[in-house]
Amino acid sequence: MTTLIVWADKVPNPNDVTAGWVAFAVFIALAIAVAFLGFSLTKHLRRANENAEKGVFDPSDEAPRQP
Repeated sequence: MTTLIVWADKVPNPNDVTAGWVAFAVFIALAIAVAFLGFSLTKHLRRANENAEKGVFDPSDEAPRQP
């Protein structure tokens, strides 16, 4: 039984388990990237809708509308 206790994982020191500034910077960078992609998607969807209303696209390409 004492052999198992010796082999058991010890609890790490709280100072050894920290995310740090690098992880925080990566998190902020990912949040900024998601926000940029969201704004870009919105802009492109608006532009596509405006062009569709202007008739830029071939009308034969439209999917049939279902009631």
